[in-house]
Amino acid sequence: MDLESRLSLITSEPTEEIVTMNELKNLLQTTSRPKHYIGLEISGKLHLGSLILTGFKINDLIKANFNTTIFLADWHTFINNKLEGNWDKINEISKYYSDAFRFFCPGVNIVLGTTLYDEYKEYWKKFMQFCKHITLSRITRSLTIMGRSGNDQLDFSQFLYPAMQSTDIHALDLDLVHSGTDQRKIHMLVREIFPKLKWKVPVSLHHHLLPGLLEPVQLGLTENSAEDLQISSKMSKSKPMGGIFIHDDDKTIETKIKKSFCPIGVSENNPILEIIRYIIFHNYKEFIIERPSKYGGTISYSNYVDLKQDYEKQNVHPQDLKETTSKYLCKIIEPIRDHFKDREPVF
Repeated sequence: MDLESRLSLITSEPTEEIVTMNELKNLLQTTSRPKHYIGLEISGKLHLGSLILTGFKINDLIKANFNTTIFLADWHTFINNKLEGNWDKINEISKYYSDAFRFFCPGVNIVLGTTLYDEYKEYWKKFMQFCKHITLSRITRSLTIMGRSGNDQLDFSQFLYPAMQSTDIHALDLDLVHSGTDQRKIHMLVREIFPKLKWKVPVSLHHHLLPGLLEPVQLGLTENSAEDLQISSKMSKSKPMGGIFIHDDDKTIETKIKKSFCPIGVSENNPILEIIRYIIFHNYKEFIIERPSKYGGTISYSNYVDLKQDYEKQNVHPQDLKETTSKYLCKIIEPIRDHFKDREPVF
């Protein structure tokens, strides 16, 4: 595959940012099979954002000849009080995550945090070297990567989280680090500190955060209001009616979509339009809305821009949009749901 084809795969949606493009081009020209990773906490059921949208980008990177790795951050899960800090549950759900990603992203590597820390003998030495170059106030500014801020009641281990995540990147000897845009701060921290230690600085790739189905709520996590809204409104395992999960049956998907936030004529922060753009158009070349002739008849869209414009002009009603979205999502979810038939994990 030539350079331009590889760049096209890497930069296609849901990618929102590459830091930096020149570094990425140089990497592709000098390294035949670069090392990629995305780190994930192990928590609740996987959904459209955590498995499918994330998996789309991982699959793009596999096609672009990257050696891809999913880092299941069990210690980070424990530190961030996910799964109630229950190690038996963390171990159990890590197997579920491994199974899901191996099914959806054939060829991906799975690395458990515990395994890395056991096998990389200099990990804690490197961790301390990293910590010597960073202040407590700088760490505090990075805590939004955990969905937290310095104003929260935190235990001391949670202040270690950003330095551990940074040291993971060095220990895995990565060429490209990948995350949702909510993890951008950790990659900027890496770019700030790694040169001081003469450690390799990887390229960063940040993908779009798929919003939840409910009306977006501003929580004010950081000084950046646009970032606040995207992070606080992303599809979350903790909001069952706000997410489409990979175990949802067709009726559940239809019910959730029917109740979702989708203001007539408004495209901004509209979760249904986002699902169409980032999920449905990734798998389908056409989005076909079937409706009676008295309501305009069946209409087909070959790209998101035309659909968005028609929706803003109120040529497409939210009900038609929702019903069609449900049909496509049921088709996309079905093979994954079938893979876990009769063995859905208990949370």
